[in-house]
Amino acid sequence: MRVFLAGGTGLIGSRLIQELLNRGDQPVVLTRRASSVQDRPEFRQVDVVQGDPTTSGPWQEKVDGCEAVVNLTGHNLFAKRWSPEVKRLIRDSRVHSTEHLASAVDQATKRPSVFVQGSAIGYYGMTGDEELTESSPSGTDFMAVICREWEDASRSVTDRGTRLVILRTGIVLAKGEGALGVMTPLFKWLPGGAAPVGSGSNPLMPGTGNQWMSWIHLTDIVGLILLAIDSKDAQGPINGTAPNPVRNVEFSRELARVLHRPFLPIGPPDFLLRTVLGEVAQTVTKGQRVVPARAIELGYRFAFPELTGALQDLLGSKAHSAAF
Repeated sequence: MRVFLAGGTGLIGSRLIQELLNRGDQPVVLTRRASSVQDRPEFRQVDVVQGDPTTSGPWQEKVDGCEAVVNLTGHNLFAKRWSPEVKRLIRDSRVHSTEHLASAVDQATKRPSVFVQGSAIGYYGMTGDEELTESSPSGTDFMAVICREWEDASRSVTDRGTRLVILRTGIVLAKGEGALGVMTPLFKWLPGGAAPVGSGSNPLMPGTGNQWMSWIHLTDIVGLILLAIDSKDAQGPINGTAPNPVRNVEFSRELARVLHRPFLPIGPPDFLLRTVLGEVAQTVTKGQRVVPARAIELGYRFAFPELTGALQDLLGSKAHSAAF
């Protein structure tokens, strides 16, 4: 199977490519830096295409003949403080890329049978303790609006018979990258030990970590993408989260235990995080309680349904001797 990937050089895309190659598929990866990507050992068996998904171009012709498209594009939310210009880039990098990929599907003579559209649990907004499934409504904050527009830009592919799966991804756990890439060194070296962040009752008071974290191991988010590609029953939204979300304080305590660090029950106040990170701090200090109801209905078996097992796999003693 030929699988066209946009955003294939990032955390999730790179691991997905490995799995596609392992099972005999042919990844076709769109990138703005084709020459440097082709020099990387993990991409030597990959068909690398030069192009910018935010603009139309000859790259769109490469979608023709691919059986699947996976769209993982999007500007890093934590790259810079959220100025109006950065917000526009966050929005446009997602929406315009999706529009051009959907157009490429429409123009193809041999259209892909499935289009896997990336999204995020930010779609639901900040909802406190409410349990959220794929049928829950969208929120009204900045990220919720972005996610709605992002998803809506992909819906035209269904007009010509392509199956659409929308994967709303939570916090992806991977060794040395993503959330753990930021949190692990902090927890190892903070004086006094690790501590929760966010959800203080008062922005000036210490954080208690009472907000929910809907996480997923890298192995399982890739597994869900493969399920979306392979299963004809998979369509519409699927929450890319583990079945057991935890509160931030529980996550912090367990991460401290795996790292053999002391744990403090209170952390920095919300205003301090807002001062350091800007508006993006709300994605850390607030959260959602999201469950993958649709994935479970489809019969997906999570390799890491519990946080303890996920962190032990990534950061425990056996992980130090394993290639990841």
